[in-house]
Amino acid sequence: MTPKLDSSKKSGEEILQTIEPKRIADESMRRTVEILLNLIEQLQAEVKELRTENQQLKDENNRLKGEQGQPDIKAVKKELRNNHSSEKERKTPKKHSKGSKNETIKINREQILQYPQDKLPADAEFKGYQEVIVQDITLATDNILFRKEKYYSPAVGKTYLAELPCGYEGEFGPGIKTLVISLYYGAARLRGKLPPQSCLGNMTQGKLLEFLEDIGISISAGYLSNLLIKNHADFESEKSEVYASGLESSPWQHLDQTSARVGGVNYTTNVVCNPLYTIYLTTAKKDRLSVVKVLQNGQELELILNQLTENLLETFQLPTKWKNALKILPQETVLSEAEFNALLETYLPKLGSQHRSRIGSNAIL
Repeated sequence: MTPKLDSSKKSGEEILQTIEPKRIADESMRRTVEILLNLIEQLQAEVKELRTENQQLKDENNRLKGEQGQPDIKAVKKELRNNHSSEKERKTPKKHSKGSKNETIKINREQILQYPQDKLPADAEFKGYQEVIVQDITLATDNILFRKEKYYSPAVGKTYLAELPCGYEGEFGPGIKTLVISLYYGAARLRGKLPPQSCLGNMTQGKLLEFLEDIGISISAGYLSNLLIKNHADFESEKSEVYASGLESSPWQHLDQTSARVGGVNYTTNVVCNPLYTIYLTTAKKDRLSVVKVLQNGQELELILNQLTENLLETFQLPTKWKNALKILPQETVLSEAEFNALLETYLPKLGSQHRSRIGSNAIL
């Protein structure tokens, strides 16, 4: 006989621990109970695993919606009474040396402070200077009235007008344009330290407009908005040049991917870097074809169908009917991405998106 249990005060696992099949006299009944206990233990393990997976899916869903998942709280680890680690023996101590912060400060101007001569005794001797560095910043307007020379030639019938210096296109100079972009998007992003979605300066257009007006800059809200979101071809060109130089700077590149939301749709941000630079490029997909496009820095892809393509598709287990269909397409012919996709649309119209991506990624020249 098994003891009577008060299930209201004990958990399921505690109740199962109190059951001892060895006390059951009937061998057939004892064997049945042992089988049931093993089955319950297996089901408990599966339920625990499914709960963990379900919670992970919930957390991922919350993150995609911009919310936070369940916090990952680590258990408190008990300190070992006896530390047998050889870390202290293996670690070479380094001598701590604190450098002077003044060594990194750029001096913009010097000013000599004179001691009042009328307060000095007659025998006072000059002993040099004691240097004190004080850091400060000034925010002031630098409004320029350009007087552009203007000439007219009656013989030619043409007016000649001097041009503004580079960077002074429009009504505002490069200083204001640089400051506005830095305060809005954040200096961390300009240095390439953080992903785009996490490094905004968080200074709104309204606060930027108020800030500029406070220091004496007359600018409209519409022009400020256009300055932030339009006519950034120069920045795109500069980014492309930086990326091209970065790819040439090292024989290896590190690439990582992280999720991003663009207009409420899931995208992928590709982070390409080495110790000299960091570039962020956002793509709609994260497949191999998208990665290759990222690494080619906007250059048009070239694709080809040949024996190597067939061997690669064999590894990806492409269905035989599609491999046979590819054989009727032009072989050993270099095609642009648009031409390649047009061939697939014409001769393989029922090809699925996954198989299409595999064919394209393995046909890259």
